[in-house]
Amino acid sequence: MKLSPQRQLLEQMFAAAVEAAQPAHCVPRYLPEAPRGRLIVIGAGKGSAAMARAVEDHWNGPLSGLVVTRYGYAVPCQRIEIVEAAHPVPDATGLATAGRMLELVSALSADDTVLCLFSGGGSSLLALPLPGITLEDKQEVNRALLRSGATISEMNCVRRHLSSIKGGRLAAACHPAKVVTLIISDVPGDRPMDVASGPTVSDTTTCEDALAIVDRYGIKLPAHVRQVLESGSGESIKSDDARLASIETHVIATPQLALEAAARVAHAAGFTPHILSDRIEGEAAEVGKVMAGIAHQVAAHAQPFDAPCVLLSGGETTVTVRGHGRGGRNVEFLLALGMTLSGEDGVYALAGDTDGVDGMEEIAGAYLAPDSLTRARALGISPQHSLSNNDAHSLFLALGDSLVTGPTRTNVNDFRAILITN
Repeated sequence: MKLSPQRQLLEQMFAAAVEAAQPAHCVPRYLPEAPRGRLIVIGAGKGSAAMARAVEDHWNGPLSGLVVTRYGYAVPCQRIEIVEAAHPVPDATGLATAGRMLELVSALSADDTVLCLFSGGGSSLLALPLPGITLEDKQEVNRALLRSGATISEMNCVRRHLSSIKGGRLAAACHPAKVVTLIISDVPGDRPMDVASGPTVSDTTTCEDALAIVDRYGIKLPAHVRQVLESGSGESIKSDDARLASIETHVIATPQLALEAAARVAHAAGFTPHILSDRIEGEAAEVGKVMAGIAHQVAAHAQPFDAPCVLLSGGETTVTVRGHGRGGRNVEFLLALGMTLSGEDGVYALAGDTDGVDGMEEIAGAYLAPDSLTRARALGISPQHSLSNNDAHSLFLALGDSLVTGPTRTNVNDFRAILITN
């Protein structure tokens, strides 16, 4: 199928955003000095294996390590062991690997350095619950959080306070070794404690905060899990803990970096790019309606920008699951955008997750054209029903407009581009 010029341009912008955040580009300049003792490399996330490969390619001295990534996201390494585990709901492999990771760093000296590599997805991949909490408990909590509509920051707050490795606990286990953490951010605001739920940084939130989130979204916890939060026994590591005195943290790739790369592609093609924000949150469908209103204003009144232009944004929206469809916050955003635009001439869009997985699907996102919903209705597909059933993936698949990238081996959150040609 030959792609339209508009779709080609939008896909080129997405590709540029993903390429800008590739570990091969951003890891080497942040590597630490060679320690007097050992260098141990550990990590978790969808980009962690590619980060490990970048370390191996640019490190001349001895090293060893262990990294866990999502199934299908492994990259061959010679000296760092790469393990694949489940995401977004953790499995026994992730549990076992997290335990091994703690053992690996438990007997180090002040002459050693632990190089930690974290990217989006690390929270699920690095699953090691507190004593008394089972893997099954963690799986059910994860499923409930994913369905609830909670933000990524809220979800990770709860995860930190039910974990034996997150919320600074991994860094504490490394003491007295030096800890250097490299982060590819997939969270709005790029706060290190929210990427992979902050295994090597102090946590400003509390068990009380986590309990408030659970109650706010009506999440039913097993009694023994709730007791961990109510009693405060799941409290994370705070900034005054002496074991965190020798940590060094670098955020090496961000959503903003990716959006700026996409903006350069748009500019080269003759479209003025406007980055609206790198940290948009909220219900995906509601964000779609708001973005449609802005696109309408540009197309009809040349406000606040003149066409031709591209509106770029990042961040992480949420979906409160009420239907039985295939989910996906980026395609839900796109479908709501299209329904509000109502076939507005000259407005095209693409939305996708830079890790290549939108929701539970091995699909990054989708493309929207002015005639997309008309074509869907001609196939007997109701856009309104698809939206209310959280089933936008099925609609865009039927149109042949899904964006399928395969594993990108990085993750700088959601990417949204609205192209306005006239």
